[in-house]
Amino acid sequence: MKIALVGYGKMGHMIEQRAKVSGHDIVLTIDTAAPDASVRVPAGDYDAVSRAVKSAGAQGIIEFSHPSAVIGNIRALLPLGLPVVVGTTGWTDREQEIDELARNCGGIIMHSSNFSIGVNMFYRIVEEAAKIMQPYADYDTAVWEMHHNQKADSPSGTALEIAKRIMKYNKSKTSVVTDAFHKKPDAADLHVSSTRCGFVPGTHTVFFDGPADSIEITHRARSREGFAAGAVAALERLQQAVVSGRLPRGHLYTMDDLF
Repeated sequence: MKIALVGYGKMGHMIEQRAKVSGHDIVLTIDTAAPDASVRVPAGDYDAVSRAVKSAGAQGIIEFSHPSAVIGNIRALLPLGLPVVVGTTGWTDREQEIDELARNCGGIIMHSSNFSIGVNMFYRIVEEAAKIMQPYADYDTAVWEMHHNQKADSPSGTALEIAKRIMKYNKSKTSVVTDAFHKKPDAADLHVSSTRCGFVPGTHTVFFDGPADSIEITHRARSREGFAAGAVAALERLQQAVVSGRLPRGHLYTMDDLF
């Protein structure tokens, strides 16, 4: 497949390497700052992003840019009609808007807070654990995550996805709190706390804490290679799903739809 990479930071470089190992052709790397990107565009010039992808002859797009640019990039790329995989986080509050855009222009897009296959298994383990623990009201639940000090958003999209899946089965938790507490937490609060330090690729822990003991479930990424491999696999599957007709155009999809 001929792939365009929109966003050519550390993840973009790693995705390029993984895509080439998998036999794909990277026909475009585009960024606002990366000196080795094949095309550099001014920040906010989303028409230039669209033109560059169109002229490169890409068959699919992987977007890993920045939370401040992701919505503009998506709006520019979706009307091209190519399968778009988005790994940038920090825009979950705009999902309905993007799904509507896809519906209106017939575009096809999928996104994930984390493309690691292991993390997506972890989501399902957390769901099952929340389901098992739900009847035991003595056990409280919380989420903690840690990432490198270059990460632009906090909490991570992965942590928020974990919280959403806990709340799917633990109906006693009705609100996510990501700030520091300055009062006693309400029983309905699910605390999602974040740490940014050093070079940590990503660690996520779910706590079930009771008066007599504590249960912790942790996913710890060793490197970003799992994210890159998952993003390439997601684009492969998204294109196959479009060609086969298994997934219709005009929708925003997730990893659960593909894997």
